[in-house]
Amino acid sequence: MAEIVARLGVIGGTGLYRMDGLADIEEREIMTPFGPPSGPITLGTLGDERVAFLARHGRGHRLSPTRVPYRSNLWALKSLGVERVIAVSAVGSLREELAPLDLVVPDQLFDRTTDRARTFFDADAGCVAHVSLADPFCLATSAALHAAASAPGIGARVHRGGTYICIEGPQFSTRGESRVFREWGMDIIGMTGMPEARLAREAELCYAMLALVTDYDVWREEEEPVTVQIVVERLHRNAAAARETLRALIPRLAAIGGCTCRAALQDAIVTDPAVIPSKARERLDLLLGRYLA
Repeated sequence: MAEIVARLGVIGGTGLYRMDGLADIEEREIMTPFGPPSGPITLGTLGDERVAFLARHGRGHRLSPTRVPYRSNLWALKSLGVERVIAVSAVGSLREELAPLDLVVPDQLFDRTTDRARTFFDADAGCVAHVSLADPFCLATSAALHAAASAPGIGARVHRGGTYICIEGPQFSTRGESRVFREWGMDIIGMTGMPEARLAREAELCYAMLALVTDYDVWREEEEPVTVQIVVERLHRNAAAARETLRALIPRLAAIGGCTCRAALQDAIVTDPAVIPSKARERLDLLLGRYLA
């Protein structure tokens, strides 16, 4: 059982490399069975809640979306007792009504990545598990996050629902890809939602995303094609809205309803416990300990 240091974890994406407003700050370097996370975990108090913050791309933004150690990041947060994870992510819009500087709390994901570790239950796991991913975001946490983003004073328009398509990157889309993604019914596009959501579910973490719209990708002919300069400039403008949303979420945490995220592995392990090697049990104890006792 993990020591409960913080119940809320925040993964900051491009443009959100630290959390302002935290009190009683400390940093922890954590090693996991999958290597080190993107960087040290910053622990601090926000309102009445202890929060664990991790910069997804590392300090100085040194990790591309493909090279982010997603397994290590989620494992490190869970090892601190984190139960809910809010992922703050920059996205492009594939819909006219989702304008730059808007906030989106998506409810679906479409995975187009090709070069990332997608599961904790790899060849070295010694067991097989198939978690449900029909609803990849925690419904209860997403509802609370949307309510927080909609609170007076946040200063941004917020949308509930929509499908996030995750591409490998690091290049942005071609116009042809962007048009096809729109025809498929995708709403926003980014490079980090997967396998982050998959792994959060395997780790039995309640995972929700606050997506910050920075551009119209490249499908809108009258718009300048997306560039890093555009993304960063607009992220700086709505980073304050993201921080205020997180602050508004804190008092809503206690009232969040039940969900099935924290029991995702309960009926997902198909391997006979008798044949799971002791080394594998020890390696994955943080995830499997309560099921293999």
